[in-house]
Amino acid sequence: MSVLNVKTLLSGTVALLGSMLACTQVLAADAAATRVLIEQYLQGDNRTETERARDASRKPADALEFFGLQDTMKVLEISPATGYWTKFLGPTLCNNGGELVVSVGVNDAFKNDVMTLPGLECVSAINDGVTLGNMPPFEFETGNFDMVLTFWNLHNPNAEMRANMNQAIFDALKPGGIYGAEDHTRRHNQPTDRAVGRRLDPVLVIKEMIDIGFDFVDFSDMHYHTEDDLTQEVGTPGVQGNTDRFVLKFRKP
Repeated sequence: MSVLNVKTLLSGTVALLGSMLACTQVLAADAAATRVLIEQYLQGDNRTETERARDASRKPADALEFFGLQDTMKVLEISPATGYWTKFLGPTLCNNGGELVVSVGVNDAFKNDVMTLPGLECVSAINDGVTLGNMPPFEFETGNFDMVLTFWNLHNPNAEMRANMNQAIFDALKPGGIYGAEDHTRRHNQPTDRAVGRRLDPVLVIKEMIDIGFDFVDFSDMHYHTEDDLTQEVGTPGVQGNTDRFVLKFRKP
């Protein structure tokens, strides 16, 4: 290769790296700006005092900034339970051109009591028949998501059903879309028993996601708790709310 060609190649590589760095900086800035909105809606009237009291442990703004949430995204929330996340995710997205879709185990109480709250006009529910305990192979009724989020849900389905859900999520995401997951940590390769039944090995989770086709992007230690020895049931007094939890970020290529 001639010197001229080498210089041309190096110049092109430097330009590409510069463009990638600039893009990363823009995304980080957008996520930081969205965090300001999240913190605003965390103080909103939609939320109960009990929910606000959980924020110190759950660190919702930290988690969503880590995943790279932007207020214009189309987001899928898996199994929203009683709406802890939905109540501030909804206004963050709905008031800024985004969209929030909820699925898997969305019951009538959630639809009547949470989805009707102010600021949640862009929230919709899909796949009513799919639950964490009944999850055959399926597809989400809508797709093209920028981000999918699930919090403390992956431990509920067995491995086969979890694979069905993760495959449906993979298919529903845009190329480059993000899948963010949190759950209670189990010691690596620890056998299942009643005490650790609601915990998951994060190494297993990473393997399962890679097997589906996801790229593993990053992890966060924001929920690392040295006082949790990983042997107790997550609802045990003194452990509940303070479990060691993994925070994992994946991307669809």
